[in-house]
Amino acid sequence: MLTTDFHPTGRHFLQIPGPSPVPDRVLRAMSLPTIDHRGPEFGALGLKVLADIRKIFQTQHPVMIYPASGTGAWEAALVNTLSPGDHVLMYETGHFAFLWNKLATRLGLKTEVIAHPGTDNGIPASWRRGVQADLIEQRLKADTGHAIKAVCIVHNETSTGVTSNIAAVRRAIDAAKHPALLLVDTISGLASADYRHDEWGVDVSISGSQKGLMLPPGISFNALSPRAIEASKSAKLPKAFWAWDEMIETNKSGYWPSTPNTNLLYGLSEACDMILGQGLDAVFARHLRWAEGVRAAVRAWGLPIQCADASVYSPILTGVMMPEGVDADAVRKTIYERFDCSLGTGLGKIKGRMFRIGHLGDSNDLTLVATVAGCEMGLKLAGVKLAGSGVQAIMDYYASHPAAVPQRKAA
Repeated sequence: MLTTDFHPTGRHFLQIPGPSPVPDRVLRAMSLPTIDHRGPEFGALGLKVLADIRKIFQTQHPVMIYPASGTGAWEAALVNTLSPGDHVLMYETGHFAFLWNKLATRLGLKTEVIAHPGTDNGIPASWRRGVQADLIEQRLKADTGHAIKAVCIVHNETSTGVTSNIAAVRRAIDAAKHPALLLVDTISGLASADYRHDEWGVDVSISGSQKGLMLPPGISFNALSPRAIEASKSAKLPKAFWAWDEMIETNKSGYWPSTPNTNLLYGLSEACDMILGQGLDAVFARHLRWAEGVRAAVRAWGLPIQCADASVYSPILTGVMMPEGVDADAVRKTIYERFDCSLGTGLGKIKGRMFRIGHLGDSNDLTLVATVAGCEMGLKLAGVKLAGSGVQAIMDYYASHPAAVPQRKAA
């Protein structure tokens, strides 16, 4: 008999790096009755979420909200700014950068991929490090005819646990005196890691609802710059549903040119209230602290962290590399079946070599201590020799590093 009831007693530990757990208050908001998306109540909701999401992107400029996944927002960014055959420079830091390149190729763009050279522990070195802005600067300086129309970067590479320095990429483009647009995927970075669309000079920022915004999948975003809007006026790639021009105009009064996902927008409004009510700085600090506790556990186990450069560790997830001969997916399967905890799989070129622990969104210290406990038990059951107790390490870290902003004050 087919069943969709996969929920045993207690809450499932959804510790993949997105979709992340959805807070109860967001679920309650989404349960409100659906309203007329052409009525006055919806116009008020639309204006609120459009204003709130600009604050989270840290921009004064328009943000497009689509009823789609992050993949749709990738496509929207490209088709609104580029024309068939345009030359695009893409930096590969992991599987999602690889997939974005694949999508661009299918749209008829001429893509050029650059990356950190060589291998590291049998893995492409670029999949263990962030973007090297100097390589982008060198390539753009060599492009004296300005054939390259856009530079595409993944801010937080969800497959590897690496967060790249976007401000450094903007400085590299400016140092090369090159007019290429800067397109940035911050699908897993937004609302978890510091991200500044305007200050960092990003032309199109791409994101989705299911990571730091703590919503189910189904909303994606393009945050725009004036340069990107100007480029869209002459871009020739086909677009209809994704077109910015109609959305920018219709959004002025809080509406959409097509049917929006009303109940997810209720959830977005509530999630923005939670995030902005806490303050972005507090949200970013919380994620950094959670991440360091989880990494303390991995170090105590004596296992390598997928990101090989401590200066670009992700606050959203940590990749845990397995010893030679150990199938990371088999370890994940044991942890899931025995302890009801979902972890992220290794993707693409690192499949079977590592698993990913998400530490983002609607989590707390005890959530992550329990997650590490489940991982530690699973690793032992899989026969992985551990140098020490990750559970003790993460408890010690959180106990000795209290949260900067208490979540609840004593009476």
